Amino acid sequence: MSTARTAILDRLRRVNARPLPVKNPDYPIWTSTDREDMLVRLTELLEQNHAEVTRLPRAELVAALRERVSGARLKRLATGTGGEFFEEITQALQGTAEQLCFDQPLEQWKDELFNHVDAGITGCHGAIAATGSLVLWPGPAEPRTLSLVPPCHIAILKASTLHANLPAMMTDQGWSRGMPTNLLLVSGPSKTADIQQTLAYGAHGPKELVVLILEDA
Repeated sequence: MSTARTAILDRLRRVNARPLPVKNPDYPIWTSTDREDMLVRLTELLEQNHAEVTRLPRAELVAALRERVSGARLKRLATGTGGEFFEEITQALQGTAEQLCFDQPLEQWKDELFNHVDAGITGCHGAIAATGSLVLWPGPAEPRTLSLVPPCHIAILKASTLHANLPAMMTDQGWSRGMPTNLLLVSGPSKTADIQQTLAYGAHGPKELVVLILEDA
């Protein structure tokens, strides 16, 4: 196997191929730098993909979370053990719903997480206006399971972390000095379509995506 692989790679190297120049790409990169334009585009694209988006000052985050949790009758919510918004999330859930911190191996509470949790709450590393995508950078404090398993995902985004496109975010944040081991791009609730092109939401993940954008953060 290794000999065949080496032979194939050697042949590819000998070709010395070069990419063709593209003057007018079919999908030009969206490059606006106006913050309001980016926020409007992000909101419109997320809502087109059935996400619920609310823009608010950070000072209203706790009240907004309480209102959302109470209004949707969410009883048990999974959260991380840290992160920028952990204290505000904890404060919002006190007396409102049961907070289940992801502080144990997945195997020890898999049944509870998959079958008895109403929502997961995470922060966002940033967002991409061009595609209407949230960027999640999972880690020990906020495992990726929080945004992939519960039927509702509540995501908190600072407007200041919004970028026009993914290359701009990678450049501005210096990803070349340290790429994430795992990265999630979320553009709406999970969805799938069968061979008859019938679109269904929540077939393999959250049925709802709630995005809270903090405009002054």
